[in-house]
Amino acid sequence: MAKPELPASTDGAAAVPEADPLVERYLEHVRVEKRLAQRTVELYALDLQKLQANCRQTGVALTGAQNLHMRRWVAQMHSGGRSGRGIALILSGWRGFYTWLGREGLVASNPVQDLRAPKAAKPLPKALSVDEAVQLAAWRSDGTAGDGAASPVLEARDRCITELLYGCGLRIGELTGLDAVAGSQARGWIDLQAAEAHVLGKGSKRRSVPVGGKALEALRDWLALRSAWAKEDAALFINQRGTRLTPQHIRVRLKQRSLQAGLATPVHPHMLRHSFASHVLQSSGDLRAVQELLGHANITTTQVYTRLDFQHLAKVYDAAHPRASLAGVKPAGKTKP
Repeated sequence: MAKPELPASTDGAAAVPEADPLVERYLEHVRVEKRLAQRTVELYALDLQKLQANCRQTGVALTGAQNLHMRRWVAQMHSGGRSGRGIALILSGWRGFYTWLGREGLVASNPVQDLRAPKAAKPLPKALSVDEAVQLAAWRSDGTAGDGAASPVLEARDRCITELLYGCGLRIGELTGLDAVAGSQARGWIDLQAAEAHVLGKGSKRRSVPVGGKALEALRDWLALRSAWAKEDAALFINQRGTRLTPQHIRVRLKQRSLQAGLATPVHPHMLRHSFASHVLQSSGDLRAVQELLGHANITTTQVYTRLDFQHLAKVYDAAHPRASLAGVKPAGKTKP
């Protein structure tokens, strides 16, 4: 029976000439009995090739590898720059191999069973710069063909949506849940006199957030034109048929507006919420206040914005401090002290 072809290692090393007989049996098992795809079998072969190499370097047999060996190899992969997801996939391949060895009676326990890959670093939420956020909010359609806002009613609605998302840090569900007027059945509404938005957030928790002057101005403009579309629906934001806007509709409109406004990155509603939080924190430094404004139950959820804030501070430092440049490289725009 032909051996599965083992491609060259992704690290550039040549494939191992001879696989361990146990590895060959296992690969045949997953190919014939489990009927896995050929590409999957090849990936398993690569994972087991790495396992064999580790065992040889450590001086243990495949059947003699212990949990402590596995932990050391995971640490080596992690320190070598392999991602948490990549390590998790490798461990999955090893785990399946040792599960099979256990069923064959060749190992007493699975050394990979309780081993987990390092957690991948949580990516920072994407946020606009202050200038980009203002550019998006201030953009106005001139009614020309192709700019996507031929209707003054549509333009007023979309501008109000943008101002509220950025000005109040609302979630998309909180925005679509707003009604035009307060009522016992309303999930949320905006008090124009008090300049406050009352919303129903996650976990059915209500909160009130301030509404800025620009957002109030945009809201008044929209309410003055809303009657052109309004029918029986109490929703604050409606479409031309008079029914409540869906989150997907708002995502499409906001993405279109951001591209028309000349932003390099398409904007989605949650990006404006991140921008709101980041900009308030940059100006105030008050993490607890940002937590309350966003409606986070736990301060640790809000702490991600301190990382965004540090990025901003690092950029300011690098641009302004005469000793900030690394390895003698002078940042653009600096003059020699």
